[in-house]
Amino acid sequence: MERLGPEAELSRCTTPADLDAALDRDHDAIVIAGGDGSLHAVANALHRRGRLGDRTVGLVPMGTGNDFARGLGIPLDPVDAAGALLEGVERRLDLLVDDTGEVTVNALHIGVGADTTRAASRWKKLLGPASFPVGGLIAGWAARGYRLWVEADGETVIDTDHKVLMVGLANGRNVGAGSAVLDPDARSDNGSISLVVSRSRGFTARVVHAMRLYRGTHPMESDVYRRMVRTVTVTGERSPGSVDGEIRDDLTGRTWHIMPGAWTFLLPKDPRLS
Repeated sequence: MERLGPEAELSRCTTPADLDAALDRDHDAIVIAGGDGSLHAVANALHRRGRLGDRTVGLVPMGTGNDFARGLGIPLDPVDAAGALLEGVERRLDLLVDDTGEVTVNALHIGVGADTTRAASRWKKLLGPASFPVGGLIAGWAARGYRLWVEADGETVIDTDHKVLMVGLANGRNVGAGSAVLDPDARSDNGSISLVVSRSRGFTARVVHAMRLYRGTHPMESDVYRRMVRTVTVTGERSPGSVDGEIRDDLTGRTWHIMPGAWTFLLPKDPRLS
């Protein structure tokens, strides 16, 4: 703040009203000190205002997961991140938006991934980032799959004849505080959604899948479908979801599409885009 000078202003936001009041000040650049949930809140507030395209956004990661920061190569230490952003560069990055108007910054997933996030939330205060693999073990043990119909760019990917373990839509590569790689090839600047659909299998197969998800090698499995798309529709059985780490009781009956280059993001000089 001292290096930025008197024009820099610090706003502490604990409610949506606080955030709206901060955005009313109309600064050209906004730096969020928080996690994926905070970034999600700011992106959605800017989208509602029609201001996504004319603000520069930066991130000092101070959340539990910090998955978006991990994928972009933003230092996870707040002091290091702040220093990197002071010398940073502006890049146009993509966002996902659904037909309800909700914006996704990093990733959303439906099924066991959301069950994992819900289970991890019970251990979050005690274990921090380690709560995510613990939640994965709990959710994986109980997982039975969901009957979902998934369409991508107008083509059926899977129908309700087959149970789905997880449907993932990635803009960034990491989820679960870096404990899982949703898609190792996902990028935030390629104008595409990385779609990953995992079919439900027996317990042993689920354990193997979880291990490969951690390593990012799960796309090699025959029961995993992956492709780059521009629109995705998911219908069928009521299923829990996670959007940028925030739990939703049901995400079925929605369509998502990519918004290429939707906002300007401040990144370190040598960013690792995902």
